[in-house]
Amino acid sequence: MYHTWMRYFTPGPVHHRLGLVCLGVGLQHGALPAVGPRVLDHHVAVVISAGRGWCTGPDGRREEVTAPALLWLVPGVSHHYGPDPETGWDESFVDFTGPAAATYTELGYIEPGRPVVPLADTVAARTAVGRIARAARRGNPLLEVETSAAVHELLVALRRARADTDADGDPVLQALARDACRPLSVAEHAARHGMSPAELRVAVRRGAGCSPKDYLLGIRLGRAKELLVATELPVAAVARRVGYDDPAYFSRLFTRRVGTAPVRFRARQGRSVPGGWSDTVPDPDDPPVVSGWTG
Repeated sequence: MYHTWMRYFTPGPVHHRLGLVCLGVGLQHGALPAVGPRVLDHHVAVVISAGRGWCTGPDGRREEVTAPALLWLVPGVSHHYGPDPETGWDESFVDFTGPAAATYTELGYIEPGRPVVPLADTVAARTAVGRIARAARRGNPLLEVETSAAVHELLVALRRARADTDADGDPVLQALARDACRPLSVAEHAARHGMSPAELRVAVRRGAGCSPKDYLLGIRLGRAKELLVATELPVAAVARRVGYDDPAYFSRLFTRRVGTAPVRFRARQGRSVPGGWSDTVPDPDDPPVVSGWTG
């Protein structure tokens, strides 16, 4: 005995330019029939929130599935799965496609080589699926855009819910973020963690989907932007605050990555920030609390 509810959509060409589009959503529980073997032309995230079952990948190897877990079904790859007929399982699924799927795969959010991913919990993922299910009411004029946004949310929720991810985040990434603005090389960062540069590259690539250099650079440039907008510090001082002793090198790097020079960035942002300049350097770890807002 099982229960099932599902809806399927056909987004138009303009919606595909959103990067990801939702093709379908379903909520099912019980002793569901097995799926496959089959091959699809799009991605499916199958979230198992209760129960157990099995999954067979393209190599024919059968893997046990115990909730909470995620099944990744990726385009062009054969899959075959189903719940234990004795216990059944609770599943929700989302079919999606779009050019952004390749980027999410490169960043490690979608894992083609890992069809079964243990999860810590499924609360946030089920919330995103529920958002798609609510948007799926017939006649909803915002259907394609609402469901597209929810697919992005779902991928983030699933990445955060991986059982091999610490609840407070990856400690290596946390330490890198804390020390990002210190004038340290990647090799020096690695040594501080008792790792080789190659080991650090693997850890950061797995956790953040990029190289240590790009991870550190993103944090440094974000901090530099905050200092340029919120203070009157000279560009050379901003450069030093974010770990660059050579202000000319910092300016070239900023211009190449941001698309405009630090001075131009400050002028452009300064004209749009109400209240003018501040003498207080903002602390990214202590954001202000807005209270008593009357609009």
